[in-house]
Amino acid sequence: MPKYSQPRRGSLQFYPRVRARKILPEVSWDSLIRKDSNLLGFIGYKVGMKSAYIKDDTADSHTKGKKIIIPVTIIECPALKILSVRFYKNNNVVGEILSDKLDKELKRKIKLPKQVIKKKMDDFKDGDFDDVRVIVYSQVKKTSIKKTPDISEIGVSGSLNEKINFIKDNLNKEISVKDVFKEGVVDVRGVTKGKGTQGSTKRFGLSLKSHKSEKGVRGPGSGGAWHPAKVSFTEPRAGQMGFFTRVVYNNKIILNENIKEKNINPKSGFKKFGKIKTDYFVVFGSIQGPSKRQLLITYPLRATKKQIKKKYEFIKLR
Repeated sequence: MPKYSQPRRGSLQFYPRVRARKILPEVSWDSLIRKDSNLLGFIGYKVGMKSAYIKDDTADSHTKGKKIIIPVTIIECPALKILSVRFYKNNNVVGEILSDKLDKELKRKIKLPKQVIKKKMDDFKDGDFDDVRVIVYSQVKKTSIKKTPDISEIGVSGSLNEKINFIKDNLNKEISVKDVFKEGVVDVRGVTKGKGTQGSTKRFGLSLKSHKSEKGVRGPGSGGAWHPAKVSFTEPRAGQMGFFTRVVYNNKIILNENIKEKNINPKSGFKKFGKIKTDYFVVFGSIQGPSKRQLLITYPLRATKKQIKKKYEFIKLR
């Protein structure tokens, strides 16, 4: 007879399975490498999934030169503005500068510190810091989602002088997603759809027991030995499912446009979202989270050649 083998359910790479503390996760910006001086990430909002009609121009592809249908996800990306600049020394914050010109509506929506040390960029010398990052907020009021902006810390690529020059040039300006990402692949970080407390069968995919089994059909079998009288953490048990921080790597950019230049809105708008009003992304495949979920789009951590060489010409949505 063949050897009976039944691997355990549920990956231990995702542990502990608890609710995410923040909607927009933290990122190790030092691990992302980009040649030009620019932002390493951008804030977006998931619109939903559709099917796209495209032309495949990928070299050595079985469907090269043909028109095919692929699943895509649409992400709306309103412009960002710099809220403050943070200076780091040995991975510790040594100073922060608020932007001079902040929106009046922004002061009502978020809590700003009452006493702010009024310093300028030139007050920090080269030896005082070894890294600099920006705190940005999204112009979400220009969309049909909400009015309260989302705030996140985003790293800047380049040498130290290039970072300072980039921040000075864009300190009181709107930064568009078309200026940050043009083509290629991106990583998308965000929180998955929450499903509350679920049993072990739904949570880990256990097989149903026999209908004659005692104490339920949908639960696990033995929970372990009597001695030692304890339950191992690897035992599949009921608990939180969903609302976890996850990363989807190497999402191919199909289209990066402004809604005024290329309108893809249906007549009645997208389901549970409405109509797109600003810049938007169209990426290949699915993205975590429900509609209107805040996402952090970043430069790829390790882009694969297979995804980079793909070349698609967008035609229309189905």
